[in-house]
Amino acid sequence: MLSCARARKPCAYRMAEIEMGSCPAIMDCSAFELPLPPFAPVLLESMRAIGYSFESAIADVIDNSISAGAQNIQIRFLPYDEPFVSILDDGIGMSARALVEAMRHGSQDPRLLRSSSDLGRFGLGLKTASLSQCRCLTVISKQNGELNARRWDLDLVEKRKDWILTGVRPDELSTLPQVAELAKLEHGTLVLWQRFDRLAAGESSIEQALGDRIDMAREHLSLVFHRFLASEIKGSPTLEIAINDNPLKAQDPFLRANKATQSLPEESLAVEGCSVKVAPFILPHISRLSKDDLRMAGGEEGLRRNQGFYVYRNKRLISWGSWFRLVRQEEMTKLARVRVDIPNALDHLWTLDVKKSAASPPEAIRNGLRVIVDRISEGSRRVYTFRGRRANADGVVHIWDRTLERGGVTYTLNREHPLIIALESLIPDTALPLFQKHLQSVERTFPFDSLYADMASERRPDPPESHTRTDEELYDLASRLLDVVGTDPASTSRFLRSLATMEPFSRYPESIETLTEKLEYVHRQRPAD
Repeated sequence: MLSCARARKPCAYRMAEIEMGSCPAIMDCSAFELPLPPFAPVLLESMRAIGYSFESAIADVIDNSISAGAQNIQIRFLPYDEPFVSILDDGIGMSARALVEAMRHGSQDPRLLRSSSDLGRFGLGLKTASLSQCRCLTVISKQNGELNARRWDLDLVEKRKDWILTGVRPDELSTLPQVAELAKLEHGTLVLWQRFDRLAAGESSIEQALGDRIDMAREHLSLVFHRFLASEIKGSPTLEIAINDNPLKAQDPFLRANKATQSLPEESLAVEGCSVKVAPFILPHISRLSKDDLRMAGGEEGLRRNQGFYVYRNKRLISWGSWFRLVRQEEMTKLARVRVDIPNALDHLWTLDVKKSAASPPEAIRNGLRVIVDRISEGSRRVYTFRGRRANADGVVHIWDRTLERGGVTYTLNREHPLIIALESLIPDTALPLFQKHLQSVERTFPFDSLYADMASERRPDPPESHTRTDEELYDLASRLLDVVGTDPASTSRFLRSLATMEPFSRYPESIETLTEKLEYVHRQRPAD
């Protein structure tokens, strides 16, 4: 048995406690069983580095509000004077005893069976999320007409070298932000963050830094809680979340409001007596997306980055933008999204982390997911390309595609040509099928036999170069296309850069410079959309 000679030299435990200033009066260092509580200041500072972002920390606090039955959540922030962030909800509130337990680190055993609507797991979220962003966390709750308040102050914990949870004096309580609003509610809870030491680190202005974080939080919360915001939770009222009185709108990653989105049949995978529901979606081609759709999909770059599984735990989005290494992220699969609904009873299998921001599927359902992924990724490819290999790889966006396939050659109209995309955007949804059938008819009735005979005879068809377009015709066509593309600077710039490699403009290189300058001038005079 290891022991230490206390009379000559204190053991490591006593040395550490002496340094911390809280050495107990008596300690038997030779004891076989020795209680060894963590040092509060050190552990709390370490837990602050668990990996929360500002927006994920707010989302974790909102989880508690939803579990408490809140229907309205008001987030407020003040970036100047004495900055603060507050999250006020109208949930059931907490008694004095319940509040103390809620402020305990590890207040909930993750192994216990919880309500199917409970968004918590480890009993750490409120504390670790909040203290990752601030040094002073105050929670005030109202229940049965009584206000109760408790606070974790990291500066006090460091000073006292112990787990000191304090109350809030009545004279101070009345002056805290949003307490008056909480007092007006029948019941609810207010979470208050103050003293943003980490937010201010490396920033020239905490006001600007906090403002930027709030903008990011707005986008994040609109996505993570989109099913709550859109009234998709059966038996539950619509959840309303507002930031400084500006309500959040649901950000649906599957763009289900777009008629061109393909919703594939939902499937269920059985795991340990629970059901994991899987619903695949294929987004429309980018040409069929409105500006709002494109924004919700993450922009042009986000389309590829955000493909993959969207894992929901009790309808709350916890992980997205990954295929879990079942397939690779590719350009041709960027329109594929798979919604996966898991119950909290399977948390232990999905290796859900403390932040509830990452999950990995258990081996029991990976095979089922792989089959689904293979099927929908092929559907995504079909939206973008045709079977076979395109042979006209000269860098020009042709109107006709020449494709080598099964030892033969096929010619198809290039559905990604801006002319066709522009036409599709102007045609009503009800008429699009007819337009597509017309394009197919043109392709299928191409007079190959006549062309072959003419090419073999003296009656050769005139080459396209013999049918020249005037500068006015080129300008009229390009201007109409640009009207469809949009008048924002980024879209205009991309379009003008592509003219030199786009049929029919690529056939008139001598006119490109003049055409581009004229279009730039005219569109600068127009107001942006």
